[in-house]
Amino acid sequence: MIETTEQSKDSNDAEDEDDALLPVCFNCERHRGKILGINCTTQCWRVRDRMKTVSVALVLCLNIGVDPPDVVKIDKCARVECWINPASYSPGKALEMISYQLQKQYERWQPRARYRHSLDPTMEDVKKLCTSLRRNAKEERVLFHYNGHGVPRPTANGEIWVFNRNFTQYIPLSIYDLQTWMGAPSIYVYDCSNAGIIVNSFHTFADQHELEVEHIRNRSGSTVGHAGGDLQTEDSRSSPSPSTGGAGTTTYRNCIQLAACAADQLLPMNPNLPADLFTSCLTTPVKMALRWFTLQSTSKLVPEVTEELIEKIPGQLNDRRTMMGELNWIFTAITDTIAWNTLRPELFQKLFRQDLLVASLFRNFLLAERILRAYDCTPISSPALPPSYRHPMWSAWDLALDQALAQLPDVLEKGKPFQHSPFFEEQLTAFQVWLEGSTEQRSPPEQLPIVLQVLLSQVHRLRALELLGHFVDLGPWAVNLALSVGIFPYVLKLLQSSAKELRPCLVFIWAKIVAVDGTCQIDLIREQGHKYFLIALQDTNPGGQPFKGNHRTYAAFVLASIVHNFPNGQSSALQGQLVSICLDQLNDDSNPLLRQWLAICLGHLWQNYEQARWSGVRDNANEKLYPLLSDPYPEVRAAAVYALGTFISSVKQRSDHANNIDRSTAMHLFSTVSNDMSPLVRMELIAALQWMVLFFESQFAGTFLQLDSPERTTNPMKRVLSTSNIIGVGKASVMVGFYQKVWNGFIALSKDPFPEVASMAQKVVDYVRADSAKEVTVCDKSSHHYGSAASVSLPPSPNTRVGYLAGESPPTHGGIHGPSDNGGSHHRLANQQTPLAMKKRIHAVNDSPAAGPDYTDSPDKLAFSQSSSHSLSSSTAPLKPIVGTQYIEWSVSFFAQPSKRMNEAKAAGTDHNSYEFLIRKSRWLRNKEVRAEGRTQRMKAIFKRLDVQSWSCRTQHAPTFIKLNPYDEQVAFAYKDRVIVVNMSTEVTHTLMPQRQSIYDSSSNLSSSSTSSGYHSLQHHGSHRLINQSFLEQHHPTPSQSQQPSLSSFPHQLKPSNEPLPAHGFGNHALAVTSLEFLNAHDVGVIMAGYSDSTIRLWRPKETSDENQLLSAWHGLLDFNTSSAAKVSCSEAAPAAHGGLVLAWHQRTQTIMAAGEAKYIRLWDAEREMRICDIPSGSDTAVLKLSCAPNGIFAAGFYDGSVRIFDRRCPPTETRCATIREHINPVLAICLRDDCESLVTADVSASVRLYDIRKAYSSVQNWSAGTDVSAMAIHTSADILACATSQIVIYGLDGVVLSSGRSNEGFMAPRKGVASCLSFHKYKLNLAAGYNDNTAAVLVP
Repeated sequence: MIETTEQSKDSNDAEDEDDALLPVCFNCERHRGKILGINCTTQCWRVRDRMKTVSVALVLCLNIGVDPPDVVKIDKCARVECWINPASYSPGKALEMISYQLQKQYERWQPRARYRHSLDPTMEDVKKLCTSLRRNAKEERVLFHYNGHGVPRPTANGEIWVFNRNFTQYIPLSIYDLQTWMGAPSIYVYDCSNAGIIVNSFHTFADQHELEVEHIRNRSGSTVGHAGGDLQTEDSRSSPSPSTGGAGTTTYRNCIQLAACAADQLLPMNPNLPADLFTSCLTTPVKMALRWFTLQSTSKLVPEVTEELIEKIPGQLNDRRTMMGELNWIFTAITDTIAWNTLRPELFQKLFRQDLLVASLFRNFLLAERILRAYDCTPISSPALPPSYRHPMWSAWDLALDQALAQLPDVLEKGKPFQHSPFFEEQLTAFQVWLEGSTEQRSPPEQLPIVLQVLLSQVHRLRALELLGHFVDLGPWAVNLALSVGIFPYVLKLLQSSAKELRPCLVFIWAKIVAVDGTCQIDLIREQGHKYFLIALQDTNPGGQPFKGNHRTYAAFVLASIVHNFPNGQSSALQGQLVSICLDQLNDDSNPLLRQWLAICLGHLWQNYEQARWSGVRDNANEKLYPLLSDPYPEVRAAAVYALGTFISSVKQRSDHANNIDRSTAMHLFSTVSNDMSPLVRMELIAALQWMVLFFESQFAGTFLQLDSPERTTNPMKRVLSTSNIIGVGKASVMVGFYQKVWNGFIALSKDPFPEVASMAQKVVDYVRADSAKEVTVCDKSSHHYGSAASVSLPPSPNTRVGYLAGESPPTHGGIHGPSDNGGSHHRLANQQTPLAMKKRIHAVNDSPAAGPDYTDSPDKLAFSQSSSHSLSSSTAPLKPIVGTQYIEWSVSFFAQPSKRMNEAKAAGTDHNSYEFLIRKSRWLRNKEVRAEGRTQRMKAIFKRLDVQSWSCRTQHAPTFIKLNPYDEQVAFAYKDRVIVVNMSTEVTHTLMPQRQSIYDSSSNLSSSSTSSGYHSLQHHGSHRLINQSFLEQHHPTPSQSQQPSLSSFPHQLKPSNEPLPAHGFGNHALAVTSLEFLNAHDVGVIMAGYSDSTIRLWRPKETSDENQLLSAWHGLLDFNTSSAAKVSCSEAAPAAHGGLVLAWHQRTQTIMAAGEAKYIRLWDAEREMRICDIPSGSDTAVLKLSCAPNGIFAAGFYDGSVRIFDRRCPPTETRCATIREHINPVLAICLRDDCESLVTADVSASVRLYDIRKAYSSVQNWSAGTDVSAMAIHTSADILACATSQIVIYGLDGVVLSSGRSNEGFMAPRKGVASCLSFHKYKLNLAAGYNDNTAAVLVP
C-alpha cells in the first residue's frame, strides 16, 4: 500500500471546519428565479388636478351693536372678532377693521388671492360679488367666507340671512342661489350657529342641480331628435348644450365646506374666547392654540405665563429659527401627521396636497375640532373627516407648548437665548426605532410626515435623509408611502443643494424612487436634476456610505432610468457628456454592479437615438465595451451585449459606414459570447443580433435559400454585370460570409440546450424562413408573368447582390402590392410576423446611384419602381423587434427591492440569526456526522462485506450511470436522456430530462396554419418541388425522429448542408446521459449531467414541487465554432457505449472539467459562468474518464489506454505533468484518491494498476480482476474497489478479494442481473449499483 503523508491524514479533520468556507455555486438571483421584472404597482401620488384658490369673498353679517332676535346672549359674552373688540370702536369703523384683519389672516395662507369684502350686504351685493369672482376665477377655486354672528340662524329650508338696504329687515338668501352664483369649484366657510343646516341643505340643492341638468339634457336631446336627423341627435348627446353651463353637477357635489358647528348647536359664548372661535382656529391657529392652552388646567405647570406674555412671544410665523416660527413649524408637522394617519390616501391627497389654502384650512380645522369639542361644539366638514381630536400626537403638541412657554419668561425678561425644541429630534428617534423593528409586516410609521418637515431644517436634514433612505429601502410599498405623503418636491428641490454629504443619501433615495416610478424622469429633466447625478457619477470620494452599494452605481442607475425611452432625457444627457463619463468608468474592477449599469445606461442612451450612437462611435464606444464581454460577472456581460445591441439598432438611416461598424460589432459579439456559459448572456445576444436580421432581411433570406436549397446555389460571378467592378464582388463575398456565419449561429442557438434561448433563436429563424418563403412565392409569380424564370434568376444568392450589400436598399419585390394569383397563401403570409411591407429598415432615400445599372435590364425594375414609394412612405415607422427579454426589467427590480437582497447570498453567511444561516448550519452538522461515520467505516473497510441491500427500485431501462449524494440520502441514476433522482428516505422521485422539442414545435410561436402556409406555398410550384421536399426532410423530423429531442443533433449538422457531414459523432444517435455529478453537495445539491451531444445541464430538484428547475445549460465541450481539427479522428472515436461528454467537478475552486471527443479538456468556472481555458489533452483519442483530487489535480483516462495527469495551477500548455501508458485497452475506471497522492486505474480488460504520483510514473501494484467486467468503482478514500462481473466482487487495492455479492437476495428470490454501473459513496462504504435487468440498488456493509 501507499504510505500517505501526515498532511493528507490531517485533511479529514480540516474537512469538518471547511463546510462554512466552501463556496456554493449556481445560487445567485439569476438561478433562483425567472428573469422577469417585478410589477411595482405605482400608486397615484401625483396631484393630477392641482388647484389654486384665486378669489376670496369675505361676507360679514355682523350688524355690530344689534343682536339677532333668535339668539339670547348672556351678560358677559364673547364679543371679539378677528382679535378686535368691536366695543372699542364705532360700529362702522369696527366692521371695516374686522374685515381688513380677516383679510390679513387669510393672506397669511394665500397672499396672492383676490380679496373682496361684502360688509352687512344685501342679496344683490352678494350676487354681484359672487358672480364677478366666479367670472374672473374661471376654472379655479373661489372661497366664500360667511360670518353670520349678527343675523338669525340658518333656516331649515336652507337659507342664510342678509340685510335689506335700510337694515330694517333680515332677508333670506337661499343656498341654491348661492350655489348658482358661486359655481364650482368652490370652498365655503360658515361661522355661525346651526351651521350644519347649511351643509345638509347644500347637498340637497346639489342633487337638485344634478337632476335639473339631466332633465334639460334629456329634453334637448329628444327635441333635436324629432326635428333633425340621426346625426344631429348623436351630436347633441356627445356634447351637452351650452345652457347646462360649464360646471357639471358633480362639481357642486365636490365643493368643500367647513362649518363651525352641527345643525342643532350654538356657538360657544365664553367671554375668554373670541366670538369667531372657528375663524380664529382656521386663520390664526398657533395664536388660538396658545390662548386655549393658557385656559386649561394643565397650564398651571407654567403659572408665570399669562395672555399678555403670549402676545409678546418673539419671532415671525415664517421664521423657523424663532420661537413663534418653530411652534408654527411643529404645529404644521403634527396636524399633517394626524391627517395622514387618519384619512384615506385619496382624501389626504385631495385636501392636503392639492391646494395650499385648502391644505392650511384643513390642518387648522383639526385644531378647531379639538378646541370646539371642548365647548360642546362639533365642527362639520364636507368631505367629512374622521374624529381626530384625541389623536396621541396632540400630546406631543402640548409637550412642545409646555417646553416653549416654560422658557418664555426668561427669554423676555432676562434675555436668555431661546432653546430650540427637541420635538423633531425625538420624532426622528421614534422613526428610527420603527425602522429597526424586526418584523416587515407592520403598520406604517406615524412619523413619516414629520420626516418630511425635518427636511426643511439644515440641522437635522442629513439624519432625516438617511432614515428616509432606509425607509424607502424596505420595498415598493414604502416608496409609494413616501411619495403619497409628499416627499417628491422636497427631494427634487434638494438636488439643487451643493452639500457633498447629502449626495449618497439623495442618490440612493432617487434610485429607489425611479425604480418604482419611472415617470419621474420627466421631472428630473425639467428641473435639470440629471446634472446632479452626472456629478455624483464622477465623484469617487463621497465621504461616508450610509447604504449598501456604491453611490456611483445608484447614480448610474438613475441616469439610465432618465434616458430610458425618453428623448428629452437622452438629448440632455448627451449634452452632459454622459457617453464619455460612462466610458471612462467602465474599467472599474471593484464594482461589477457599476459596470453593469454603466453599460445599460449607454444602451438606453443610444436606443433609437442616432446622435448619441454616433457620439459613441467617435469615442470608440463599441470597442471600449468589448472587454466587458469577458467580464467575470454574467450580468455585466449581458449588459454589454444589450448595449451593443442598441448600438446596432439605433441607426435607422443605413449607410456604408454604419453597416461596416455594425457588422464588425455583430461579428465580435458573435465570436465572443455565442457559446457563453450563462443563458442570460446568450438570450441577450439573440435580442441584440436580431437587429442585423431586421436590417438585412433580404440578405438573410437569400442566405437561407442558398444554404438550405443547394441546387439554388449559383456561381458568385454569374449575375455581376459589366458595370460592377471586381472590388465590389470581393466585398460582397466577404459580406456573404458574414451573413452565413450569423445565420449558422442562429440555427445553432435554435438548438441550444436551454429552452428559453432555443425558443428565442427559433423565432428569429422562423422569421427569416417566412420571409424567404414569401420571396420565393414572389419570384415564382414574377417568372410566371414574364415567362422565363432563367432570365429573372430569382431569388439571387447573396453573392450576386453587389448593388446593395454595402448598404444601399435592395429592390423590394412588388408582388405583394399587386394582385395576387395565389390569394389564399398570400393572405396567410401577410398575417405572419414578417409582411414584406415591414421592410422599413432600408430606406429608398439612401439608394446609391451605383445600384441602378445592376437592375436596369432586369424584369425586377417594375417591381422596384413600384415599391420604392412604398418604402419611402413607411420608412418613418419604428421597427418591431422579433424577440425580447426581461433582462432590463429584472435588473431594475433589484433597486425596487430591499438592498439587502442584492447581496442576499453573502448576507446569509454573515447574519447568524437568519433562518437561511441556521438551516445551513444544520446541514454542516449533518455533513460532519456523515464524515465521522465514514471515517469509522473506512478504518474497517477490508473486514466489511458489502452484501446488504438497503434500498432498491425498478427502473424503466437499465441505468448507465449511478451516483450517491455525499451527504443527503439521495441517489441519482441515468438511462438514455433522463436522470432520476430519488430520496431514499422519503421516496420522493424527480425525473430530469431535456425539454423535447422539434424545430417546429410550439416554442417557435408560429401557429400550424402560418407554418403550413409558408411552406406549402413553396411546394405548390412544380419547379421547386424537389427543393422543398429535401428542405422539409432536413428540417421536419419523421415520426420516429420526433420522439428524440431536437438537441440530439450534433453541432456538425449546423454547417451548410452542401458540406459533407462527418461520419462519426453522436449526431445520428439518440441523446444520452454520459456523465453525472452532484454540485454543492455540502449545501443543497445540484445535479450536473453531461450528454452525448456535448451539452451540460444543471438541475435543482425541488422537494416541495414536481417541477424541477433547470438552472443552466450550455455546450460544454464542442460547439458550432469548434473546428474539425480540434476533434478526435473518426477512427479513434469511442464507441457509443463509452463516448460523449465526460465531466469532473471541483467544489473548492468551483471548476467543471469537461472532456470527450476533443483534443482538449475544457475548464469552466461555475462562479463566473465562463470558460477558463482549454488544456491540450496530448492525445488524438477520446477521453473516457476523468477524476479530480481535492487539491485540484485531475487525471484523464483515454480510449487508447493512456492516462494523463494535469495540474491546472500551471499555464494551459504546461498543465499536463505526466503521461502513463501502461494500459493497452480503453480505460474503464480512474480515481485520483482523496490523499492527492495515489492513483488507481483500470481498463476494460480488468487490469488494475495503482500509482504513487509523487514518484516515478510506473505502477506500484498491478493485478487483474478477471474477465467480462461490465463496471468498476474505486473508493476515493477507502482501500477498496468494486468490480462487476456476473456478481459484484469487492477487492482490496492489493488485489485480494474481500467479499463477493450474492447473486440473489434469498432462497426463492429471482437471480439478479449483471451490474451495468457502480459508484461508491464519497465517505461511507455504501455502494450504488445499476443492473441490466432494469433495477437500481444501494448496498451497505
